[in-house]
Amino acid sequence: MYHRYGPRYWWPGDSKFEVMVGAILTQNTNWRNVERALANLKRAGVMDPQSIMATHHRKLASWLRPSGYFNVKTRRLRSLCRWLIENGGIGQLQRIATPALRKALLSVYGVGRETADDILLYAFDRPVFVVDAYTRRIFSRLGLIQGNEDYDVIRHLFESEVARDAPGYKEYHALIVAHGKAVCRPVPMCECCCIRSLCVFDGNRGDAAT
Repeated sequence: MYHRYGPRYWWPGDSKFEVMVGAILTQNTNWRNVERALANLKRAGVMDPQSIMATHHRKLASWLRPSGYFNVKTRRLRSLCRWLIENGGIGQLQRIATPALRKALLSVYGVGRETADDILLYAFDRPVFVVDAYTRRIFSRLGLIQGNEDYDVIRHLFESEVARDAPGYKEYHALIVAHGKAVCRPVPMCECCCIRSLCVFDGNRGDAAT
């Protein structure tokens, strides 16, 4: 996949905080919509926890509207900002060991396991593998998982089989996303697949899809 797609330079963001905001906003939407919402926040000059907390809910929601579910995401983003402020900011949180930091993130309203791991990997540079829908689809078609396992079962599988390295995990996850979007879609484009020789699923052969 690396030879096919090249380095992905993912996750985009001008700061660790922007990466965290993106992780909240990308829930249930595509990245183009997230970019529009992030651009609104930047134009308003509120790309920091204190400014977001000082902004009225309706105003903040209007800036987040392009990302969808904007009222829910406004509450979630404010909850994350409150948590950051109450815990001394990103620099202070960086000192916490990964298991404890993950547990703390999961206690924040609106932060589930995938979002927490996005933040751990891309904002805190922790070697935690992110499991998303693309991961389940691609690797079930490869025959390496069933695809319906619990999130942490799949995460632990990857972390036990792939050397724990944050830059490597970032690149691997980004390549999985790229391949899932471009080729290994719900209706896959198997004739274009760069890992077709490894795959037990082939849409052109009529195998059962995941």
